[in-house]
Amino acid sequence: MMKKKLFYGLCLLIAICSVVSAKAQDDVQAFRNFQLSFTRVSTAWSKYNDSLRGMFERQGVTYPAHDIYLRVFKSQNEMELWARNNANEEYKLIKNYRICALSGILGPKRYEGDHQVPEGYYFIEDFNPKSDFYLSMLLNYPNYSDIVLGDKQKPGGDIYIHGGCVTIGCMPMTDDVIQELYVLCLNAKLNGETYIPVHIFPVRFTKNGLNFLGREYAKEEAKQKFWVNLKQGYDYFEKNHKVLPVMYTPEGEYVN
Repeated sequence: MMKKKLFYGLCLLIAICSVVSAKAQDDVQAFRNFQLSFTRVSTAWSKYNDSLRGMFERQGVTYPAHDIYLRVFKSQNEMELWARNNANEEYKLIKNYRICALSGILGPKRYEGDHQVPEGYYFIEDFNPKSDFYLSMLLNYPNYSDIVLGDKQKPGGDIYIHGGCVTIGCMPMTDDVIQELYVLCLNAKLNGETYIPVHIFPVRFTKNGLNFLGREYAKEEAKQKFWVNLKQGYDYFEKNHKVLPVMYTPEGEYVN
């Protein structure tokens, strides 16, 4: 009797897992169909998907991508695209994109209306195929650190990577570049990367970058403390070419 119960229980578990898996596949297909129903997305897909495949394969990374990572440096107006085949591999640099405009100054975003581009560890939260700025991808700002360290009532929001090449706190690209970025990020999501990391730094934390921050922001203790915290994650990636999971202390610092 006990064996029969175990057998039936196992069968039920397998049936439930099959239903859940089928539902997940249906959701992915529905999301894909929804995105490609918009002319801007389908046009970008047709225009860039094949060239992206070649770009990834030249670096030894399978495309469509399963695991990508975006790293931004505000002072250089640069966004790096990294990718790998699986969690056991190191990330490889695929391409460097130019951010065509930035507002504000170096330092994190702390309140609504400061026109600051955030700094910290984020992920792509949503894809907007009908953006006022051609195509756009929403970041999960404010994260826990921003909520703790920023304005409690109005920390701001709606931070996007988008086209149009204009901004009051986002990361704008030309329309051609956002088409390419949108397609590769959408493909990564469709291939199972639910949370595509986007890490935003003020500078590359090299000797020159640190000297610049120390010279230009010497009296801004809060920024200096925040950057020391960010540098730990930057240093880990530089050494290992892997990204740590994002965790926080109760005080809003990143755990690296």
